[in-house]
Amino acid sequence: MEALLGLATWSTLLVCMVIKLPQMAAVLAARSARGLSLQSLVLELSGFLVFLRYQSYYSYPLETYLEYPILTAQDVILLLFVLHYSGNMRQALPYTVIFVGGWYFLTLQKWIIDLAMNFSTLISAASKFAQLQCLWQTRDSGQVSALTWSMSAYTCATRIVTTLMTTNDSMVLVRFIIMLVLNIWVTATILHYRKTEKTD
Repeated sequence: MEALLGLATWSTLLVCMVIKLPQMAAVLAARSARGLSLQSLVLELSGFLVFLRYQSYYSYPLETYLEYPILTAQDVILLLFVLHYSGNMRQALPYTVIFVGGWYFLTLQKWIIDLAMNFSTLISAASKFAQLQCLWQTRDSGQVSALTWSMSAYTCATRIVTTLMTTNDSMVLVRFIIMLVLNIWVTATILHYRKTEKTD
């Protein structure tokens, strides 16, 4: 059991260290954020911040959420790329103020962080649906990286295992199950539209 927990934890951490790199590389190479949903990215980053704050607030073992600071940092960089290539860099400051203010607001009262965690799953799910909607509307996967989304699915699967073996927190478990299904759906949609582009 310990070996499985260690393998799941460390493989998740390793994947998360590079998870957004394919997406960043695609945006930089094309000098375009075409196909990427800004709304999806902002919602995903919000969900990451709430989840990270929740885990640290309840002093969960660091190995159960160590990837979240890494994911958050990569999402911030990707958000800056998307803002830059879509010509909206002036929005960076308001986003920074909102995210930093929200980080401190979340732990003012215990009920706030608990409520935020419940909404965090909805926010993260909404981020996946925002990306799906963008793909459905444009029928073009553009610069969206299937590798990044498939790695996200993998990390959700491993976190289901580690959550069952450590905290067994039902809110966290439900979150990872929902995110696994949605990450697989987004990956399949990206691959579908990529295939369609090649046959046209």
